[in-house]
Amino acid sequence: MTARRSRHRSAAYAALALGLAGSLALTGCNSHSSKKSKKSKKSSSSSSKSKKRKIIGGGAAGAGAGAASRRVPDCYPSTYKVTFSQQTGPKSHVAVKFKNSTSRDCKLYNAPLLRFNNAKDPLPLLQGTPGHLDGTRITVPAHGYAYAVIPTNTAATKGTEQKSVTIDFMGISANSVTHGPATVNFAEKRLHISVGKSKVTNWSSSIHGAQLAGGVGK
Repeated sequence: MTARRSRHRSAAYAALALGLAGSLALTGCNSHSSKKSKKSKKSSSSSSKSKKRKIIGGGAAGAGAGAASRRVPDCYPSTYKVTFSQQTGPKSHVAVKFKNSTSRDCKLYNAPLLRFNNAKDPLPLLQGTPGHLDGTRITVPAHGYAYAVIPTNTAATKGTEQKSVTIDFMGISANSVTHGPATVNFAEKRLHISVGKSKVTNWSSSIHGAQLAGGVGK
């Protein structure tokens, strides 16, 4: 073999080796790039799922907070929220009026518990008995009113003039009380309220409804 042919063959081998090396390097680069792309896709997918979970979780928390804000509290009595007035005539009765002076709705159950002149027992209920309530429940709107009536259209039910009354608000069960007591002094308020052996109606959203329940409506 001549020196010239030997040099030519060596150059060919060198070119072939260089080509193979370049091809391997390109394959490795493509493989590395592909792995990076897959990792990037997985990371993006995981981030998207995480965001979705956060959004879903936030929505659930928001719904719970909204439900809590819509929960209606119980009403409570005070000397300026509960007022009394005496109506005379054939359908004589004492009207009990509650004012919700707050900016939120509140709930009333059954009837007011009224103890005139520090009586041991409250005035009996006209609708049902303390052990057998009819489950009346009304929602009093913000700055709205509720009413109950004590019929006093006979001598026995009218009785004598009272000095004061202590008020409790009944709960949902027979023996439960939500809030109270509050005491109204009739003499201080210059009120003349006469109640004898009578009973009190359940709460009503209107004075007319309470009067009808007490048998003194028009």
